[in-house]
Amino acid sequence: MPRVVGWRTVTTASPVLVLGSASPARLATLRSAGVEPLVVVSGVDESQVGDLAPADVAGALARLKAQAVAARAEVPAGALVLGCDSVLELDGQALGKPGSPEEASRRWRAMRGRTGVLHSGHSLHDTATGRVVEATVSTTVHFADVTDDEIEAYVATGEPLHVAGAFTIDGLGGAFVSGIEGDHHNVVGLSLPRLRLLVAELGHSWTALWSSARH
Repeated sequence: MPRVVGWRTVTTASPVLVLGSASPARLATLRSAGVEPLVVVSGVDESQVGDLAPADVAGALARLKAQAVAARAEVPAGALVLGCDSVLELDGQALGKPGSPEEASRRWRAMRGRTGVLHSGHSLHDTATGRVVEATVSTTVHFADVTDDEIEAYVATGEPLHVAGAFTIDGLGGAFVSGIEGDHHNVVGLSLPRLRLLVAELGHSWTALWSSARH
C-alpha cells in the first residue's frame, strides 16, 4: 500500500533496479550502498550524440541508455531502469573514454596540474508508470602535476583507456587526483545522493531498495 510523506506518495513495494551500464565502478557503488541491481547493458553507441555542451552530452547519453534498456524483454515488469553516462569537461570539450594509449597519454599531459569538471548524467525510468526523472551532477576535479614517467606507467596498466576522462578516483588513478569539490560518488560515475532523490521523486523509498537486493 502507498503512504504519503510530505508531498510525495511513497510505495512500500520494492521494485527491481536495473542498471543500464557495463561499468564495474557503477555496479560496485550500488552494491556498496546495499543495492544489488540487475545489469542489462544498453549497447548504445556513445558517439551518436552531436554537438552539445559537455553536461548535455552526459545527460543525453544517460537518457538514450535508459530508453534502450527499458524496452528490453528481459527487464522485469515494474522495474526502475537507470541509465548513466559520464564525461570530463576540460577546455570546454567533453572527454569520454580515450580508447587508445596514445590518446590517454595525450589527455593526461593536458590534464596534469589542472582542474576539470566531471559530469554524470542520470536518467531513471519507472516502467510501471512510464514516468522519467533525470539529473546531471557535476563535480570539480583537481589533477596532480604528475610526471611523464607516471603518465607512461599509468597508461601501461590499461585502466585509463576505458573510463571517462582517462582517470579513476577509486582505482590506480586515485593517487593522481589531488582533490575534488562535490560528490565523490559522482566522479566514480553515479551520484548516490542524487539517485536517492530521483527514486523518491518517482514515489519509491530508497531504503526499500536495500531489501530488494538480488544475490
